[in-house]
Amino acid sequence: MCGLSGEVRLDGGRPDLAAVERMTDSLAQRGPDGRGSWSLGAVALGHRRLKIIDLSERGAQPMTDAGLGLTAVFNGCVYNYRELRGRLEGMGHRFVSESDTEVLVKAYAQWGRQCVEFLVGMFAFAVVEHGTGRVVLGRDRLGIKPLYVTQDSDRLRFASSLPALLAGGGVDTSLDPVALHHYLSWHGTVPAPRTVLAGVRKIPPATVRVVERDGSHQDHCYWQPSYTRRPELGEDPALWREAVRDALRTAVRRRTVADVPLGVLLSGGLDSSLIVALLAEEGRENLATFAMGFESENGEDGDEFRYSDLVARQFSTDHHSFMIPSDRLPAALEAAIGAMSEPMISHDAVAFHMLSEQVVKDVKVVLCGQGADEVFAGYHWYPPIAAAAREGAADAYAAAYVDRTHDDLTAMLHPDAAAARDASMDFVRAHMAAPGAETALDAALRMDVHALMPDDPVKRVDNMTMAWGLEARVPFLDHELVELAAACPPELKLAQGGKAVLKDIGRKVLPPEIVDRPKGYFPVPAVRNMAEPVLTRVREALTAPEARRRGIFDQRHVAELLAAPDRHRAKRGANTLWQVASLEIWLQVHGIH
Repeated sequence: MCGLSGEVRLDGGRPDLAAVERMTDSLAQRGPDGRGSWSLGAVALGHRRLKIIDLSERGAQPMTDAGLGLTAVFNGCVYNYRELRGRLEGMGHRFVSESDTEVLVKAYAQWGRQCVEFLVGMFAFAVVEHGTGRVVLGRDRLGIKPLYVTQDSDRLRFASSLPALLAGGGVDTSLDPVALHHYLSWHGTVPAPRTVLAGVRKIPPATVRVVERDGSHQDHCYWQPSYTRRPELGEDPALWREAVRDALRTAVRRRTVADVPLGVLLSGGLDSSLIVALLAEEGRENLATFAMGFESENGEDGDEFRYSDLVARQFSTDHHSFMIPSDRLPAALEAAIGAMSEPMISHDAVAFHMLSEQVVKDVKVVLCGQGADEVFAGYHWYPPIAAAAREGAADAYAAAYVDRTHDDLTAMLHPDAAAARDASMDFVRAHMAAPGAETALDAALRMDVHALMPDDPVKRVDNMTMAWGLEARVPFLDHELVELAAACPPELKLAQGGKAVLKDIGRKVLPPEIVDRPKGYFPVPAVRNMAEPVLTRVREALTAPEARRRGIFDQRHVAELLAAPDRHRAKRGANTLWQVASLEIWLQVHGIH
């Protein structure tokens, strides 16, 4: 896991090495263990390294293979790098390191842009062909690792975070009205390729972008599972339970590849508890597990330690619980927002950020349960969508999921910031109409997993953990497990209140209190309920001179929100004031005027 950056000149000039240095320096938290740079002709690369596999300097980046005429920078982990290395050695390739980065370089030399089809893992990379000047950018299937780009007629820049591109300078920081529409429709989520800034885009998941010397480029989408049934498994719950259990075991086992200690973020929910149970099956002893809680607010509990403690005792883990007092929240909130590549409203980002600060003192790699609710239909809004006819999927999705109508959204905004059309419903309808999804639920899960989830919760986990140089791995987003889940009959997901097939697996290995508990999360009551001291920070941000100059939101609407901080809620219960304030605080923290 690392941070990468680069510039490609498109006008025949030389890259701005100082700008690449600034971008690289801004990624220091993602890669505290090493720093490197490289340039040739029109291309310059920068890299910050987090040492996870091959801790020697032979794994340093940017990595050049002079014989092959290739240089690469890489962020992530190729879990099957040893198997791929053996295959490539059989084809005549010779290796000088034990790193997965070198496997990527040799794989690109062997298979070109199709090399991604052989990689099992999470990754973002740039490969430069010395001879042609071609630059190839790639991102993993589920978008677990980020890759941002900004381009004008003179140059293309790319980096592992949006703030890194800002550090390079010359970015159009005006707001994108369509992205703002998405942000206010989908709980702060802006799907690829957009970001809230008009001048920054992101490479979509499962995409390889081939950039030629003249700046022209082509995107190649290399993976999209079919959300249709598999005849060989039928609808027998026992067969599906066995298939999913085997696939999840493989997913967890793959993510233990590391030359450093690893642990698990244990919330005490079904998903993270299953990971602990499967690691115990593999013979892991004294596994480090970590949980965090906050002080209660307005009668809402801020911790779920009773559940995580129960799992820790059953599997004899080396368990660490952290209780965070509310008076630490203002500084923690500011730090978490500073770590966000894009504005996010999920208040458990603060919890992940603070937990990561503690966890990295003991381990450098953690497994966590993110993605299971999207992949296996665990959320409460899925049953109403499943009840709809296939042709009514888009309207059912909007009724169950979208925060507010286009008219209500437009009324929140200054006219200059408003999109001219209902851009979010256009996006939903296009996704729902695409072939390859059998039912309305299949279409909804496909959109959530492949379009929205990479930008929340996946981005949230990446940003908050990597802010401390902690690598988070997500077994439920193993691409083979996702393919299997996509084919799973909807009723085997929706039963038992959602995630039925996982609950059936859990009943064999977990206490019933864990399997049958109400769905939880990392609660931060002071944020959810707009309590002090968070509310003071929100008021300061929304009444600051730069907020008034920017004028994104209708000032009468802002005044109404501030007058009743906890009254106004989006359709699914999110605090509207927090959604509005999160964007403005993020812009201010990142120096965007």
